[in-house]
Amino acid sequence: MEKTRDLWRSLGLGDDELAVYEALLGSTQPEGRVELARTLDLTLRRLDMSLAQLKLHGFLRSSPAGGSLPTAVNPATAIRNQIHLRRAQLLDASSELEVLTASVDRLAAEVLGRAAPSRGPGIETVRGQAAISERVTALLASARAEVSLLDRPPYATSAPDGVPAPLAVADLVRRGVRVRAVVDRGGLEFPGRARGLGQLAEQGVEIRVATDLPTKLITVDRQVTLLPPNDVADPAQAAVVASDSLLSNALVPLFEEIWERALPIGVGKTDVVTDEDAELLTMLAAGLKDEAIARRLDLHVHTIRRRISRLMAGLSAETRFQAGIQAARRGRLSS
Repeated sequence: MEKTRDLWRSLGLGDDELAVYEALLGSTQPEGRVELARTLDLTLRRLDMSLAQLKLHGFLRSSPAGGSLPTAVNPATAIRNQIHLRRAQLLDASSELEVLTASVDRLAAEVLGRAAPSRGPGIETVRGQAAISERVTALLASARAEVSLLDRPPYATSAPDGVPAPLAVADLVRRGVRVRAVVDRGGLEFPGRARGLGQLAEQGVEIRVATDLPTKLITVDRQVTLLPPNDVADPAQAAVVASDSLLSNALVPLFEEIWERALPIGVGKTDVVTDEDAELLTMLAAGLKDEAIARRLDLHVHTIRRRISRLMAGLSAETRFQAGIQAARRGRLSS
C-alpha cells in the first residue's frame, strides 16, 4: 500500500485523491457528493478539491448522464496518459536545455559585459593574481568581434607539473569572435604545448609562432588592451589595462606587425599526417633543434632525425626549418 501511495504522490496526487478515486472505481457507487464525503470522512471542501485534482490529472471525466459525481477513468489508461504527458514535458525541457546550452557563451558574454563596471578612457592597474584572472575573464567575455593575443613565457603554471594552462579562447570562436594568437617559440619547450596549439587551430583559433616576443598582450575589439605581468611568481604582480586611444593606437599596430612576420601553424588540412608528425612539424616550423624536439616527444634524438629526414623528403625540403615552413604553408600542421 505504501508503494501505491509513493507512486500516487509522484503523479502529484495525495491520500485524499487516492481514497476518492478508489471509491469511484468501486462496484457500489455513492449517490452524490454528500454521501461520498461522509463515507470517506471528508469535508465537502476537501472532496471538491480532490475531485478537481483527479479531473485535472485525467483520472476522472464528467458523467455522461449528468450525475453529480464524475466517472472514474480506467487506471491503466489514466496512468499511461500521465506517462505520455510527463514524457512530452521532459522532451520540452530537454529542448529548452539544448537551446540554453547553445546560447550559454553568448548569454555569459552579454551578462559579464553589462556587469563590468564602466570605465572611461585611460589606464587601469589591476593587482594580484586573482584580480588579474577575473579581469582577463571579463575582458574576453566582453569581446564581440576580435581578440588578439601575444603569448610568451613565463606562464602562470598549473602546479605541480609547471605545464602552462591552455589558451581558453575556443569558446570565443564558437560564438563568432575571431581569435588570433602569436605564441613565442620558447613556449613550445613545454611538453604537449605544440599539440595543444594544433588542437586550438583545429577549433578555428588562428595561431602563429614568433621568436622573442616583446611582451604578453590581450587586445579586445581593438579598443581595450591588457598587458599581463611578466613576473607571474611575484605576489604583488600587476597588470595594466589600457583603453586610452593613444596607447591602444600603439599596441594594436605592434600586434599587427608581429602577426605579419610570424609563421602560421594549423592553416588548413590538405594532406593527412599522424598526430606525432604534426606535432614534430609544428616544432620544426618554430625552429626547435633536434635535441629539444626529442625531449618534448620523449624519443631518442636518432629516431627524431630519421623521422625528420623522411618528412623532409616528402616535403622536398632542403633544411629542417624549410620543412616546417613548407608544412605550414601546405596546411599539414592541423591534423
